Amino acid sequence: FDPRLFSFDPSGIGKQMTALALLAAVAGCQTPNSPAPYAHTTSGNPQSTIHNPKSTTPDPQTYTQGNTLSDSQNPKPNTLSQTLPPDPNVSRVLVVINENSPDAVEIGNYYVQRRQIPSANVLRMKLPVHYRFPEENFQSQIADPIRAKIKFLKDKIDFIVTTRGFPLAFVNEDRRYSVDAWIMAMNLKLEAMPQQPSQDDFRRCLNPYLGKNESFSATKYGFYLVTRLDGFSVADCKKLVDNSLAAKPEKGPFLLDGDPTKPNEQYTLLPQALEKAGEILEQKKFVVNLDTTRVFLSSREPVMGYVTWGSNDASYDKAIYRGIRFKPGAIAETFVSWGARRLTFEDVGQSMIGDLIQSGVTGVKGYVSEPYSIALARPDVLFDRYTGGFNLAESFYMASPLLKWKDVVIGDPLCNPYRKK
Repeated sequence: FDPRLFSFDPSGIGKQMTALALLAAVAGCQTPNSPAPYAHTTSGNPQSTIHNPKSTTPDPQTYTQGNTLSDSQNPKPNTLSQTLPPDPNVSRVLVVINENSPDAVEIGNYYVQRRQIPSANVLRMKLPVHYRFPEENFQSQIADPIRAKIKFLKDKIDFIVTTRGFPLAFVNEDRRYSVDAWIMAMNLKLEAMPQQPSQDDFRRCLNPYLGKNESFSATKYGFYLVTRLDGFSVADCKKLVDNSLAAKPEKGPFLLDGDPTKPNEQYTLLPQALEKAGEILEQKKFVVNLDTTRVFLSSREPVMGYVTWGSNDASYDKAIYRGIRFKPGAIAETFVSWGARRLTFEDVGQSMIGDLIQSGVTGVKGYVSEPYSIALARPDVLFDRYTGGFNLAESFYMASPLLKWKDVVIGDPLCNPYRKK
């Protein structure tokens, strides 16, 4: 296929769709017709960690936690943000809290208080406290109550926020999807793609907000933008909120770490998008560190943006990955298939986005299982929109090609350090 078809001019959506359907590569080394769905994993079969007996307990307090970073290792959020007037967009946010989870209640209440979300815009539900949720109960126990709440509100809702303690994924034999992604598309008559999607499946599930350059409207697009306040601990989740409120329009640095070992015929889109992201940011006079060598990049100073192949990088270094530090407002994408398989600490399997959350990132995207590389957020679009004044949720979803799939976006949707005055 012609890589030029991936231009994100909104008028070229039809061409994007054709090109996306042609792209058979995945975030690992798998094609849609591969008979070995986990053969690409560089650090062992992810299923071996997903089915750890410890994961069956409904009590999140029993999960193994990572060590919380000391305050000295991350830039401290500016607590003066507590006295700022509420964001005028808070009425567009619905916060969904699972009252059966003490973590969810604490995090949800903290977000509502710090962000000054209207009390009417909070939906309290009682759901099982487990990262897995039965797909067959989605409509009655999750979608219907959210729809009813939104219908009751006088304000138009565009963004929905879930938290740690709210179900993360549907897991049923060979079917695995993001709960947040299904909430996002709950008003669409859209059948979810099978785990081994066809070209037609990619076409019908293409995100119409992909590549746009406009503020989001649920009324216009017919769906919502869903983000999650989640991580290895309650403290990590609260830090997502604090960092969002403390975010400033920093000039960088933006750390873009490529991997030249990826064969071009399988990964044409991602290296090109990474280089284009560097060009865009440099044109905007941001500080960029774009690396296309075999080195797994580190940074001596906290970064404002980060893209990495994570454990899929041939030179992956776990200590470096976990050692990256972030400025308040920083966002990231990892080209890793199972980075959001769980949001509890695991020291085996593919690299996890939870490590970056613990290290102080304000927003990051991950996937509950193999998404195929066409589902990954385009870094060129992501950073262009974010530094252009769109909020966190809009920026991630304008860069994300597919609906009702494996995507999980972490962070406060309203985070917007580059907002135009």
